[in-house]
Amino acid sequence: MPEDADTVFSAYATATLDGLLERDPVRATGVGDHRRDGTLIVGTAEHYEEVSRWAAGRLAALASLDTAQLSPELRVDAEMLANYLARLRFSVDELREHEWNPLLANPGMALDMLRNRDFAPLAERIRSAAGRLACVPAVLAAARSVAGAMPRVHIETALGQFAGTEFLIEHQLGPLAQEVGAAGRQFIAAMPSALEAIAEHRRWLGQQLADGIRDGFRDPRLGPVLYAKQLHLALDTDLTPEQLLSRTEADLPQAREAIAAAVAEFAGSRARGDDRVWRALGAMAADQLDQSTILPAARSALSELRKFVEAHDVITVFGEPVEVIEMPEIDRGGPLAYCDAPGQLETIPLPTFIAVSPPPESWPADRIRSYWRENNRHLLHLLMIHEAMPGHAVQIQHSSKFAGATSVRAVLWSASFLEGWAVYAEQQMCARGYPGEGNPAAVEIQRLKARLRSITNAIVDVRVHCLGMAEAEARALTTGVFQEPSSAAIQWARAQLYPASLPNYYVGFAEVGDLVAALRAANPAWPDRQLHDAMLAHRSPPVRHLRTLLGVQPSSGA
Repeated sequence: MPEDADTVFSAYATATLDGLLERDPVRATGVGDHRRDGTLIVGTAEHYEEVSRWAAGRLAALASLDTAQLSPELRVDAEMLANYLARLRFSVDELREHEWNPLLANPGMALDMLRNRDFAPLAERIRSAAGRLACVPAVLAAARSVAGAMPRVHIETALGQFAGTEFLIEHQLGPLAQEVGAAGRQFIAAMPSALEAIAEHRRWLGQQLADGIRDGFRDPRLGPVLYAKQLHLALDTDLTPEQLLSRTEADLPQAREAIAAAVAEFAGSRARGDDRVWRALGAMAADQLDQSTILPAARSALSELRKFVEAHDVITVFGEPVEVIEMPEIDRGGPLAYCDAPGQLETIPLPTFIAVSPPPESWPADRIRSYWRENNRHLLHLLMIHEAMPGHAVQIQHSSKFAGATSVRAVLWSASFLEGWAVYAEQQMCARGYPGEGNPAAVEIQRLKARLRSITNAIVDVRVHCLGMAEAEARALTTGVFQEPSSAAIQWARAQLYPASLPNYYVGFAEVGDLVAALRAANPAWPDRQLHDAMLAHRSPPVRHLRTLLGVQPSSGA
């Protein structure tokens, strides 16, 4: 008897995911597959050629399957795999990011993953770290062998991040290695060669910076053709850059009016104007945090948020621990916080970390002051909604409950759905009057300010990569919607470093909002918790696939 379509596809998916994780051991560690924790990929030209051939072969094999006969769940998995394989080929063959992005070769994240999670005994994790450390000289030599001209912002960012990796090896992993006998000795023995390789690579990056200052740098802008493909594949959307720009620019005046109205209500006045918004934000910025208070404040906010979510029956909250930690040095200099959840393939329960960051000590004093004005106590509550409760941490805990026929959605996920849900969570908490520091209007104003930022970030992203927007124009647009100069600097850098990443927030929120409207129309008797639980019951596929799984059509154009 011939095998049915679901069985054939499940075998294909298992083999494809195994091949993917074999070629990306850092992703494997991140998702909880620890078979390759002691290795790193040496990214020679031959390696990237092999990856492209492999992805092409897997796409051809998928095309030969009768996916129309698959169950809805597996048809979604098939489409997500097809998109990822196409994105992988695009990255290697057309974008060729390995030739101009020096951030890709930094082993810091690969090592830190082994340090900060207790998925195995410390000795086992240090042994794996020693294996990865031994790979570092070859990894960095290979990165230099394929490198061409690089953008200035990428070189400067890489220099800072490699310094963070040196600190991680010497001052965080090194002392841990002293505690674990033979595995620790392996790590310590590998340290000198790895640290010298990193120092050599930093000298090389410094020379690339000097050469670029003299001869010119690669333009970080992708151009309209590559950017359109990156947007399509990264967000798994048919939205074109032109459509995205048109929608965001149409939304911008409405978002400005919304924050002006909220500030007028907050101030008890009918008067409007940018100066009044700035004054209200300035008053909120006076409630500042600093390096000694950021962690306690974040932990307190998380506790209050959990009580509020449960009291208002927003969504099911599970019992897995969520811990606030200080952000590793290698990740600082960007947003104040991020969510670091355990991999969906982990076999033992592990906490979700919410990493919060003081500004890098290397920043000038005026930039540090601006950073703390932007990331004040009221904004911290909004960030903790987004990153933790009921945003990313809760969404990912729901995701871990899904038991599918394949592991596709445990390994792959939609960033636009993740960010869209988290922005939607902000809206839902503010609609219920979450008080923050005792003033719900202040949290709502911070939400509307973040809404403005998501709109202008998408505008900047498209205009930078497709229309050649200059830094001064980008910063003026960002600060013109009430962002601090430090925030404008971060968003300008992110637009260059991670093309098509910033639109995730705007596009995701629009798509999630449309899904919610359609789901409410189809199930008018459902209370909020039932609706929200249903949305998060299928892991984190793109919203267009989630509509299929939930059996609803969009209520309007997303």
